Amino acid sequence: MPRVSKAEAEKNRAVIEQVSARLFREQGFHGVSVADLMGAAGLTHGGFYGHFESKDALAAIACARAFEESEARWRKRVADAPDRAAALSALIDGYLSARNRNSAGTGCPVAALANDVAREADDKPVRAAFHDGVEQLLDILASIQPGDDAGAARAAALAQMATLAGALMLSRATMGTPLSNEILAAARASLLAGVQAA
Repeated sequence: MPRVSKAEAEKNRAVIEQVSARLFREQGFHGVSVADLMGAAGLTHGGFYGHFESKDALAAIACARAFEESEARWRKRVADAPDRAAALSALIDGYLSARNRNSAGTGCPVAALANDVAREADDKPVRAAFHDGVEQLLDILASIQPGDDAGAARAAALAQMATLAGALMLSRATMGTPLSNEILAAARASLLAGVQAA
């Protein structure tokens, strides 16, 4: 069997990372096998270890990739807004939307992966990837808070992140019931009221 070129190997690895970032958000780390990941990538199971040393290593890489996707979306919303308040409102509206709730595979990894990461051992590489990703999103949130007090901005960003992710997780867990939409609406109204009061 002919060897795969370096360019093709890099392309295959990128596809595995992309598919893994989606499937892990949809089904969790333990809900997806290596065979599932490789099959979804259109590759054979045997090729996995030519790209990654373990599923744990891939989980960390996929987690980081998922955060990169979210960070890019957040930065675009901020860049497209005329001011900090509008940027914060745009982030809140986008995050607490039915579209985001219904799209776990392409949505924020905080809400999709927090429970899985919490169950991983402290030495698993995905914990560091998750921590770094949360910090990146917190930095964006803190940068659009009113005023110039960095400590107050971080505290506000922490509270907002907890509300956003918690509301999205609860809304997903109750999807298909009126409560799901109520949770999104109540969290959105509460956060937006804080933006308007600032």
